Parts: sequence; structure tokens; C-alpha cells
Amino acid sequence: MRVLLTGMSGTGKSALVRELRQRGYAAHDADEGFAEPRADGRWGWRADLVADLLTHAPDRLLFFAGCSEEQAGLPFDYRVLLTAPTPVLVGRLRTRAGNPYGREDQELAQVLADLAEVEPLLRRSADLVLTTTAPTPEIADVLLRRIAEL
Repeated sequence: MRVLLTGMSGTGKSALVRELRQRGYAAHDADEGFAEPRADGRWGWRADLVADLLTHAPDRLLFFAGCSEEQAGLPFDYRVLLTAPTPVLVGRLRTRAGNPYGREDQELAQVLADLAEVEPLLRRSADLVLTTTAPTPEIADVLLRRIAEL
């Protein structure tokens, strides 16, 4: 099963990937070589690399985390939207250490605009919506329980 973990910046995608890896699952983050800058300054996926990963995935559970318009055309079996209340997102983006995206006012404004415009679209195509205000291990537990039920 190929599971997409998607959502706006700051929803905890990368943290969830790290947690899933610690538990022994195959988990990939789009920010780790699967994305590239576009001419408009935003980032998009290298759809060929993601498609290759998904096509050649072993017959086991595989998680891929990211958010890009290319995800609509890729063969994910299950789509999970990670979401968080706006104040939580803003706090995470302003203070996170690993990825500086979202600290600048212009970037934060883009994330908030995407939250209003893009997240509703992601909700419509999601098989599962998880609010990520609990600790990451608890989010992983909920996710893995839901996957096991399938």
C-alpha cells in the first residue's frame, strides 16, 4: 500500500516521516530529493522520481510525505491529510529548526493562503484527515491503526 501524507507546511509531515522510520517503516519526504524549485519560486515534485518510487516499491507499506499539485496524478492507494489550527501552524513555522520555510512573512502569508485555498481541495480527496495537535507518536499510532483496519 502506498500512502500519501499531505498537508500544508507546518502540519507535521516531516516529523511523522521520522517517527515512521524509527518504527521501521519505509517513509519518504518530498523535501529529500523529490522536489525542485519552479520558475514562479514555489516548489514542485519531480513527478518522474516519485512515480518511479511508487512503481518500484516493494510489496509492503510505503509512506510518502509532501504537498504538490503533482500528487493528484500519482498512484497513491490511500491519502491522508494532516492539518492543524492556524495558530499552531504559525507557531510551528516561526520556531522550527530543520526547515526555515515559513519564518519569513511572505512565506508565512503563502502558507496561510494555501491553507484557505488548497486545504479544502485536499480534504475532498483525503481518505483520512488527522489533526496534528497531539504528540507525533500518538498521530503515528492513529495512522497505523487506521491502515491496519483496511
